[in-house]
Amino acid sequence: MASSSPSLARLVTLGATLSAVVQGQFVPAPTDLKEVQGYAGVPVRYKEVPAGTCEQDPNVKSFSGYADVSADEHVFFWFFEARNQNATEAPLTVWINGGPGSSSMIGLFEELGPCGVDYYGNVYNNPYSWSNASNLLFIDQPTQVGFSYSTPVDGYTTDDGHIIMLPETDGTTLCPEYAPAGSCGTYADPDLTQTVNSTAGAAPNFWKTLQGFMGAFPQYARSGFHFATESYGGHYGPVFNAYIESQNADLPAGAKEIRLETVLIGNGWYDPIVQYQAYYNFSVFPGNTYDYAPFNASAAEMFYNNMYGPGNCLDRLLECDATGRDDVCQYADDFCASHVESVYDDLLERDEYDVRELVPDPFPYGFYAEYLNTPAVQSAIGAYVNFSTSSRAVSAAFSSTGDDARRSGTVAALRYLLSRNVTVALYAGDADYNCNWLGGEVVAESVGAAGFADAGYADVVTSDNVTHGQVKQAGKFSFTRIYESGHEVPFYQPLASLEYFERAIKGFDIETGEKPVTNAGNGTADGLYLTSGTKKSTYREGNATVQWDVVPANATYDTVKNVPGPPWPAPSTQAALLRRSMKKSRIMRHRRWT
Repeated sequence: MASSSPSLARLVTLGATLSAVVQGQFVPAPTDLKEVQGYAGVPVRYKEVPAGTCEQDPNVKSFSGYADVSADEHVFFWFFEARNQNATEAPLTVWINGGPGSSSMIGLFEELGPCGVDYYGNVYNNPYSWSNASNLLFIDQPTQVGFSYSTPVDGYTTDDGHIIMLPETDGTTLCPEYAPAGSCGTYADPDLTQTVNSTAGAAPNFWKTLQGFMGAFPQYARSGFHFATESYGGHYGPVFNAYIESQNADLPAGAKEIRLETVLIGNGWYDPIVQYQAYYNFSVFPGNTYDYAPFNASAAEMFYNNMYGPGNCLDRLLECDATGRDDVCQYADDFCASHVESVYDDLLERDEYDVRELVPDPFPYGFYAEYLNTPAVQSAIGAYVNFSTSSRAVSAAFSSTGDDARRSGTVAALRYLLSRNVTVALYAGDADYNCNWLGGEVVAESVGAAGFADAGYADVVTSDNVTHGQVKQAGKFSFTRIYESGHEVPFYQPLASLEYFERAIKGFDIETGEKPVTNAGNGTADGLYLTSGTKKSTYREGNATVQWDVVPANATYDTVKNVPGPPWPAPSTQAALLRRSMKKSRIMRHRRWT
């Protein structure tokens, strides 16, 4: 979305400013990175990360560094070995977050990585890390996202998130008094010409990063790999992996053939024409399953007109799709974001990513952002710039082409991946409004996977003997609704998401995890594995877990009862410093921020 859009301006007022996230300091160039040549001629710089920085087990290694995909494009990665198995034989899974412009450290620290950071800034072990089942590679992409950078510059951030560059004095940059407190530091130069502006444009550097990593770490390289993402990953996942598959047909010199085996997409933003309409479906008709009808008759009428009235959101999206013009698509996206999606925020002050919570919402925990901006951590991981959860420059670059309002061939790419015998597992937490499950279900149906129309919804029961959702599956294609979960499913349902992930990458059915699944049937339903049940998922949670008061910033989340829990327990030592900011910033959370 454009940096001047009303939606972004509104987000600024909801939480702390970016300077509260970025603990200002100038970051020296890392000097202890090992330099190697990856596949496809991609240079890689990396180091082994000390145990305790994230992964707590000293016998489980992690590495971080940069793939230098071009002279001014340096993509940050953080790799973790699989736990409780031989990492040189374990599968490889790549995770990216969405945005566009959001850091994959969100997924690492808030959702499915080996660790988290608590209210007091202390690192804790995540027993439900997806590294229990696979090696994990987190990638900050495209350039300028998270710890990735184009050209490092010294500057400060304004309260609205812009980076103001500073002059050097005798080779030393000084922080001026007029800069907001704690905002000075080293950042990626926010030059839009040094990043990409579309989903398709981001695919080549993602492929180069994979080539670089696999060449630098042949012990973890695989001929096949698994890919997981969420949110704007509904654009990224299908398109990136279709690109990788196409590269295999004509590999450049020195490149490695790598084939996608599984793609998992959580609460994806796939087709804007479907999913903008799903905002009305989720909030007005037929409504959500939490028995929460947010709008009175007048607001519902306004919502309908903004979506379907002549010349309004749907017409503009259709014009974008018909013309493909950047200006038309940008205009459509700005209109729909401000007058359809954001009606929910403007009138209700509820969290788009979890309708059960009011804003400010302390879940998932965002305390890691300050942790990543401590000099000790930045030195431990070889970072060259300060960290922020999202890049304004990348968001603006994508907005300039209206990428968010484009279908980008995502559904066609999913069909293509299925034709390549890839397992495609789509899932969605059903408390998320932003990329809600009703829209995701329509997209899943539009893929037209063989047998899917004949399948029914079956309960997903995990090792705790709890039904955590329902799945409709035909062969290697599935759509899963996860109960009592916001946008970042692994945070809200850690056990269920881990077992779901493990079933998918092993090629087993999502319902039980006991049956190997293939795409037998030669394009027909004959011989396919099909789930059996109702054609629609009708379970209703009711509003027992819906919160009517703002939850305290120091609250924990009870993943058993699916409600806010007690405050974080005080650390054992009084030397632990309280966070200076009680709430993670939302300033740069694009609509598909994760």
